[in-house]
Amino acid sequence: MHKGVIYALIAAALFGASTPFAKTLATGIAPVMLAGTLYLGSGLGLLIVFVVQNMLVHDKNKSRAGIVRQDIPWLAGAILAGGVMGPVLLMLGLSMTPASSASLLLNMESVLTALLAWFVFRENFDRRIVAGMGLIVIAGALLSWEQIPVLGVPWGALAIIAACLCWALDNNLTRKIAAGDALQIACLKGLVAGAVNLAIALLLHYRLPQPEKLVSIGLIGFCGYGLSLVMFVLALRHLGAARTGAYFSSAPFVGAAMSLLLLGEQPGPLFWLALVLMAVGIWLHLSEHHAHDHQHDPQLHAHAHTHDEHHQHEHDFAWDGKEPHTHQHQHGQLRHTHPHYPDMHHQHPH
Repeated sequence: MHKGVIYALIAAALFGASTPFAKTLATGIAPVMLAGTLYLGSGLGLLIVFVVQNMLVHDKNKSRAGIVRQDIPWLAGAILAGGVMGPVLLMLGLSMTPASSASLLLNMESVLTALLAWFVFRENFDRRIVAGMGLIVIAGALLSWEQIPVLGVPWGALAIIAACLCWALDNNLTRKIAAGDALQIACLKGLVAGAVNLAIALLLHYRLPQPEKLVSIGLIGFCGYGLSLVMFVLALRHLGAARTGAYFSSAPFVGAAMSLLLLGEQPGPLFWLALVLMAVGIWLHLSEHHAHDHQHDPQLHAHAHTHDEHHQHEHDFAWDGKEPHTHQHQHGQLRHTHPHYPDMHHQHPH
């Protein structure tokens, strides 16, 4: 299995598993306060990991491909869209929309991510990928369809869709900088999103959870939001936004399985039908074979790499031969044919 797929599925599993755990702690906590503490837990946890790693790792070959100046607009846009606007719009929408409708509407994120990736950011796709995405989206819709949705006030539904659009934009903008340090990117996004949501909660006069709950929520946020986001960024690096979003749509099934174990909930027949559709959709993506003659234009960037067919370059420093290693390197023009995904080295037109 391609490592990008593994990263995406791990991200989905971590995020999906966090939902039932968060549910056990959510009693009496306002949604915006819960979102703020979860995000902040992810950011602070990743910050600790980041600092400890920098203290322990002294090998120059394992240096980080940190955020550089040209990454800042993409990162700022991603944080603004996904970390600030998205959660606020979601909380606004949830206040005016029945829960069943909200769950259904949240499946729009993967659809909008794919549409932006395909038609705005020009990721490649074909009928097989579209069919797989369609089955995955239908599966997510079935899983959340507990009753015929009643949309109520249309503004609530529109706010949730707008939140999904913000997260879809976040996914595509983050893909632009996915070659950078995934831990650093996820840490910054968690800290900003957590600070904004927590500030909103405090301005609305919501109280912080009790200390013991606060620690538990922080740990859930670190695993389900922080580590999950690191895996998501790594998946973006290898798969592109649309395919990563498709695999990430499997998260509700992990949440349903954990709810079955932790909360004693029993899935209905729609769950099993959705599971089959999801499995077929993922199989269509996994069995994709996209190979054609393509050209790599000259490119200068930095990321962890081995000296594979795309990385045949000289070094202007003393290299000890260890791989993978990280440094700024120049790609020359290259033309060849092999199976590939729309990763950071394959963003060519078709």
